[in-house]
Amino acid sequence: MKILQRQAIISTSAHQHINTSAHFILVLLLLLGGRLIAQIPPGYYDPAQVLSGQPLKVALHGIIDNHTAVSYNNLYTHFLVTDVKLGNVVWDMYSDVPGGTPSYVYHYNSGDECGSYNSEGDCFNREHSFPASWFNDQTPMYSDMFHLYPTDGYVNNRRSNYPFGEVGNATWTSQNGSKVGSCSWPGYSGTVFEPIDEYKGDFARSYFYMSVRYYGEDGSWPGSPMVNGAELLNWAKSMLLQWSAQDPVSQKETDRNNLIYGIQHNRNPFIDNPQWAAMIWGPGAGTEELSAVQPLYVYPNPATTTCTVMIPAGQHNLTLDILDISGRMIQSFNPGTEPVYQADLSALKAGFYVISLQGDSSVYRALVIVKE
Repeated sequence: MKILQRQAIISTSAHQHINTSAHFILVLLLLLGGRLIAQIPPGYYDPAQVLSGQPLKVALHGIIDNHTAVSYNNLYTHFLVTDVKLGNVVWDMYSDVPGGTPSYVYHYNSGDECGSYNSEGDCFNREHSFPASWFNDQTPMYSDMFHLYPTDGYVNNRRSNYPFGEVGNATWTSQNGSKVGSCSWPGYSGTVFEPIDEYKGDFARSYFYMSVRYYGEDGSWPGSPMVNGAELLNWAKSMLLQWSAQDPVSQKETDRNNLIYGIQHNRNPFIDNPQWAAMIWGPGAGTEELSAVQPLYVYPNPATTTCTVMIPAGQHNLTLDILDISGRMIQSFNPGTEPVYQADLSALKAGFYVISLQGDSSVYRALVIVKE
C-alpha cells in the first residue's frame, strides 16, 4: 500500500531527493505561470452574453469547440501540472479527505502509476469521469482533460461505467466515503457511484462541460442511463444542478481550469460562470414559454434565509412561487400589494431555485442561489 511513509523512503537517496526538489520547483513555476497567464482572455465569452437556454448552449459550444487535443499517453505528465499537491502528491478525488488525513496518498514519478491492483492504495490511473464507453472511446473526448482525473485504480474499477448518483443503501464504500449502490435520486433506481460531497460540484461541472463541448458531435454515442449522447437526462440534470449549487467552485477548480486552458486552449464555462448551468438546464430555460417571461429583481443573490423581491408596478392578484431546479413548486406565498416582499428561504436547502411571480397578465422570474 502506498502510504505517507513513502516520503521517508524517497528522501533516503540524495540523488532522488535533488531530482524531486527540482521537479517540484518546475511544477511550482508552471503553476504560477498558469495562474499568471491563463486567466479568461478579454472578450472570450462575449458571444454568450445576455443569452439563456439553447442559444446560450450553442454559443458556448462555439467558444470551446475545436480545442487542442492532447495525447492520452501524456496525461500523467499533464496531471503533474493540473492535479498535484505539494510534494508531488496526486490530487485524487476518489481518495482525498478534505480537511483530514487520507488513508493513502500517491506520488508522481514514484512508480505509483497503474499497473495492476488488488485493493485500494495499490496504484493510480486515469479516470474518465464521463465513461469512455458512453462515447465509444472516440477522440478527442477520450483525452479531454476536463473530464479526466487521476484516481485510485481500484476505486476507478469499482466505479466502472456506472452513472454518478446518490446512493441509498451502499453495496460498497471506499476509504474516503465514495459509494456504490442503488440510486435514491428520483427518476433513476439503477446502480450508481456517489463521490464525496466535497467533489460533487467538480464532477457536475465536468458533465456540464461535456454536454456543451460535444453538442451536435454525439450522433454516434451509445449514451447511458444518465445521458442521451452528450445530453443529460432529466433526472441527471436536476441532480447535477443541485450538486453544483451545494459544492460551489473551489480554488482547485479555478486553478485547474486556468492550467488546462494553457494546455488545451479552451475553458470550462461552468467553472468561470457557474450560473450558466441553471440558465441552460434549469426550469423553463430555453422553452418557448420563456419568451413571455419577464425578469424579476431579487436581492441579495446569493441569499441565505431571506431575499427581497421587487414587485412590478401595476400587477394585481399576485402569487409568488419558489420552484426547485426540476420545476417542482416548493413554496407558495401571497406577496400582497406592497412594492417589496421579503421571501422566507429558511426552509430551503442550499441550491438553485426559481422565484416565479405571476400576476393578471404577466409572469416574472428570477434565478436565486441559496447558500448555507
